Amino acid sequence: MSAVDVVFLGTGDAFGSGGRLHSSSLLRSADGSVLVDCGASALASLRARALAPGDVDAILLTHLHGDHYGGVPFFLMDAHYASGRTRPLVVAGPAGVEGAVARLAEALFPGVGMLPFRFPLTYLEWGERQEVPAGPAVVTPYEVRHSPALACFGLRVGMGGRVVAFSGDTEWTDALAPLSGDADLFVCECFGLDAAPPHHLDFRTLQRHRHALTCRRLVLTHMGEDMLERAPTLGVETARDGLCLTL
Repeated sequence: MSAVDVVFLGTGDAFGSGGRLHSSSLLRSADGSVLVDCGASALASLRARALAPGDVDAILLTHLHGDHYGGVPFFLMDAHYASGRTRPLVVAGPAGVEGAVARLAEALFPGVGMLPFRFPLTYLEWGERQEVPAGPAVVTPYEVRHSPALACFGLRVGMGGRVVAFSGDTEWTDALAPLSGDADLFVCECFGLDAAPPHHLDFRTLQRHRHALTCRRLVLTHMGEDMLERAPTLGVETARDGLCLTL
């Protein structure tokens, strides 16, 4: 078992509430590192913290909304033009992830789909509760309830002998209990205090179900303005951009 660092690169919602960056977290151990989600600001956040994008072995996407995967084309362009990457990269996500990244890349950088990447690039797709090796991690996806238009997953990431679970974006679903079960850390979205937009969690709902979450440590993220304002008074642990936890 080795130490695992969890670096919160972006902890904001889609609207940048509180001036926070889009969703992305870096997990790193002696065996390598992975990104969990890659919002549009992920590359800038890595560089701001002197973290080398070329050290990332895999990008693990909870779902295909822009604030969670919008940074992948920027990451790939950087790897091709700026970083001179040669080591393999895995991008894993819901069904259709490769096509979704290609369409987004083409919209942002017309013609990018024709680039002959200098590094091996592999796309993997999640299957419900099916373990997927991805770089130094073993990932188990749990389908959650966030959008009727696309599959969305929470991810249970095993790495360095530790387990870090991520809810992704979701309303309450019973899948969160096994997703978080006995995890060393559960990073859970909590958009609002008393209420939240459809298909998101609020703090009061989370409180009612807290007994079902058997994680060793719970950290809340993806907070809207009202939750950000009240969080310091609630006696809960919350993420912030740049926070680093060592497990």
